[in-house]
Amino acid sequence: MAVPKRRTTRSKRNMRRANHDKVTAPNLIPCPNCGEPVVSHRACASCGYYKGRQVIAVKTTV
Repeated sequence: MAVPKRRTTRSKRNMRRANHDKVTAPNLIPCPNCGEPVVSHRACASCGYYKGRQVIAVKTTV
């Protein structure tokens, strides 16, 4: 059975454990209709378009 030769330091232990809780930024792309940043495979919140057609009725502020 393998036995560690040296004790793992608190720093090394915590660095190893920290990889499980990483938060990644969402992949934002410009909306092809209005140009606003939008998450991939979601309808645009500003214009309501998805895949070239309107799927959400959005209120316009005039």
